[in-house]
Amino acid sequence: MNRLAVLGMPVGHSRSPAIHNAAFAALGMDGEWSYEAIEVSPQGFAARVEAMPAEGFVGANVTVPHKQAALAVSEHRSEVAREIGAVNTLVFDAGETRGENTDAQGLMESLPVPAQGKRALLLGAGGAARAALWALLREGAEVGVWNRTQGRAAALCAELGGRLVRDMRAGDYELIVNTTSVGMGGEDPFGALPLSPDSFAETQVVVDLVYAGKSRLLEAASAAGAQTVDGLEVLVRQGAASFRIWTGVEAPLDVMREAARS
Repeated sequence: MNRLAVLGMPVGHSRSPAIHNAAFAALGMDGEWSYEAIEVSPQGFAARVEAMPAEGFVGANVTVPHKQAALAVSEHRSEVAREIGAVNTLVFDAGETRGENTDAQGLMESLPVPAQGKRALLLGAGGAARAALWALLREGAEVGVWNRTQGRAAALCAELGGRLVRDMRAGDYELIVNTTSVGMGGEDPFGALPLSPDSFAETQVVVDLVYAGKSRLLEAASAAGAQTVDGLEVLVRQGAASFRIWTGVEAPLDVMREAARS
């Protein structure tokens, strides 16, 4: 059995096991491949990764808060992972750990319109934000970055590009991407983010990477006529890219979407 897992803390809410196991079943690969969730603390992350190959694991996805730690434990890193400075996909091969990043690809493939030339607002400065900022700038968007801790946003912009945003009007942006975890625990996103329910317009695209429950952010954006992309679509897209890296097989997107939303 080729074992795979998603490593995170918390990780119980993850839809990745359902998505990947449904894909394996649809392709008749479930007798040889399996996928599970493993909760691991930051203190135990490196040791957990080191032990995985001996337990039959051939790879792993990495989620909050371990994406930058995953870069550090990777002996070989893809160019994309190195430039982003974060890893969300690990491959264990011939006694070595390879780090990849499919978050950027997943986000770009999820957008209903090209990012080129768009004025974009990025909320957050963590591992997912790094991938989003790298991808948006690479595609030719003009990106403003906001984070509750301004120092982290400033450091991210200094490293990858973009500009620090302190006071802003959401209506000035054509694309808004929330990479923070605000809303994951059911809290009101409008109490923690520099947005209000009347911030949105029908000319905008709004992306919320949070997928634990209904996104109040996207509900308000949709009510205003904006195009919306939820975290499950981005998860499916980046998961499909990881699936291809591990197996060499094209992932069944429709099957993965159905599993993500069931």
